[in-house]
Amino acid sequence: MQTRKIIFFAFIFLVINNIYSQKEIIYLSGRDNENTVEWDFYCTGGRNSGYWTKIKVPSHWEQQGFGDYDYGRAYHTYGKKYKYADEQGLYKYKFTVPQNWKSKEIYIVFEGVMTDAEVKINGQSAGPIHQGAFYRFKYNISDKLNFGKENLLELTVSKMSSNKSVNNAERYADYWIFGGIFRPVYLEAFPKEYIERVAINAKADGYFAIDIFPKNLKSMRNIEVKIIDASKKVVTSFRGIANKNDSLITLTSKVTNPELWTPETPILYTVNITLYDKSVKLYSLSEKFGFRTIEIRKGDGIYINNTKVKMKGINRHVFWPESGRCINPRIDLMDVMLMKELNLNAVRCSHYPPDITFLEYCDSIGLFVIDELAGWQQAYDTEVGAKLVREMVIRDVNHPSIIFWSNGNEGGTNKQLDDDFGIYDPSNRPVIHPHHKPGNDFNGIDCNHYEDYYSSKNILQGPNIYMPTEFLHGQDDGGMAAGLSDFWELFWSSNLSGGGFLWAMLDEGIVRTDLNNYIDVDRVNAPDGILGPYRQKEGSFYAMREIFSPVKIFLNELPQDFDGQIEIENRYYFTNLKKCKFQWQLVNFYLPANRRTGHQVIKEGYTDSPDIAPVSKGNLKINLPDEWKNFDALFIKVFDPYGREIITKTYKINHSAIVDKIVKLTWGDVS
Repeated sequence: MQTRKIIFFAFIFLVINNIYSQKEIIYLSGRDNENTVEWDFYCTGGRNSGYWTKIKVPSHWEQQGFGDYDYGRAYHTYGKKYKYADEQGLYKYKFTVPQNWKSKEIYIVFEGVMTDAEVKINGQSAGPIHQGAFYRFKYNISDKLNFGKENLLELTVSKMSSNKSVNNAERYADYWIFGGIFRPVYLEAFPKEYIERVAINAKADGYFAIDIFPKNLKSMRNIEVKIIDASKKVVTSFRGIANKNDSLITLTSKVTNPELWTPETPILYTVNITLYDKSVKLYSLSEKFGFRTIEIRKGDGIYINNTKVKMKGINRHVFWPESGRCINPRIDLMDVMLMKELNLNAVRCSHYPPDITFLEYCDSIGLFVIDELAGWQQAYDTEVGAKLVREMVIRDVNHPSIIFWSNGNEGGTNKQLDDDFGIYDPSNRPVIHPHHKPGNDFNGIDCNHYEDYYSSKNILQGPNIYMPTEFLHGQDDGGMAAGLSDFWELFWSSNLSGGGFLWAMLDEGIVRTDLNNYIDVDRVNAPDGILGPYRQKEGSFYAMREIFSPVKIFLNELPQDFDGQIEIENRYYFTNLKKCKFQWQLVNFYLPANRRTGHQVIKEGYTDSPDIAPVSKGNLKINLPDEWKNFDALFIKVFDPYGREIITKTYKINHSAIVDKIVKLTWGDVS
């Protein structure tokens, strides 16, 4: 009986120890545009202004019926004297903090507020006004709270910043601009001794380094690090010591033959970090990461894990018609899956850091990412910009999908900030300068926008790597894929090409609550996408999907003496085609008399997948039945190692027979 009591109390101690050694979170807002919490709200100008009411948080107040709308480039459309709406939103919210949090260090965290945010807790200032819309910021409010009692949060949110450079970088931009708390707000509670954050540097050779930032250590502490693979197996563990006054320690290790992260093989590991006082667990946290190495070899190309790669990329705004830049994980996932369906391998987060869940999906499903500091043709000043670089990199540093930091857009680059990214990123990712004028190459990469085919060909002669971060503008679905095949074949065959990023993924059509829910794209400014605002697939989508296919099928028409041999090229960088599946289908098309469109599969089968190494050519052999010429068409479908269809190639078999059928059904026998 005594033994049972000892075991029981030991178990209770372990459970309590584990609970109190981790960060605790209480959400004050909802988590996304579909899960909101009502706060008290007062709008100072425009619609529904001048009185206290309620508003859903997170949201943009324009989408809740308050204030006025502006498109960022309105000064270009209507002239430089155009006056932007500058209303403020006043927020109030009452909340309770648990009594047992009294011994903890507590922060209030804002994932995104447009644009200046002044925060008060129980009438006391939480800290300096935060400026910059797209960045996570937080305040230590431990000494301002009433524990076990009601507390009052007050925010004054200014749509236009009091800092001119913030407006230049974020507001006077070629996209819709809004106001409000558009990402979640929550409280974080830490034990008195804890680890604030970690930053990981994991290379393709298995080298692993982790910067650990302890806080408030009372004396020397032990730190244990465990690296765990996708099967939950601990592949290595190691320990270090943190002294009382340490604010940073770096621990290193080596993993033998790690599985590598790429967009084709998005393999993630988990690192668990635990802070101990002897055997007592004080705090623990975990991060997902991937082993991969990024290199810019000047005068050569972009290398990932010692393999030369080219970006098949697109620019993506964070956007949904009813809620603007306040979205949810389902939308993030949908966008990543649409990019994979387009056979893309990269995305540029234009022109600001995205929601964290988007990066998590890029990590786990597989896309290269350019993570961009805002700066649309004009830059932040150094004082504000340095703070925002820190907030951006600290939040995003451990995502293996991010291979470049982008310092602004098209001249919105403050070059004094270039070195700041590496301060917080131990892997020292390359920084790039997207630009729309020649002569702005940086780190050996020229990103110049909207060159034509012939000027692109000239730039690719050197000396820099050419990777346009915008090309083939899709305004009004303006033939984005019409010229893409020529561009992509040029990029594919050019030694100095780093690929490129199309403009853009989607039309920014906002549901105007002041215009009876009319969807507004601000004339020709915002309908730039290969997708509509609700992700409707426009005309170029399917052509783009075939052009970017990682399996290039050269045969365009079946010859009369077709013997089943088809030349193909493996345009994967890390995948042998023997890991893909190849299916053939013999089909007949429905005729007008059938009163339906489409086709009927009559016979189908799979063929042996050819053993073709990445970036190599070979032959696909299809064994068709003897009567294959009696059918209307042959489909060849290719599926990637995860079962996703990447291309369907259609070949007419007996075109004249199809025409004869239609003629006879329509006009009878006309012979």
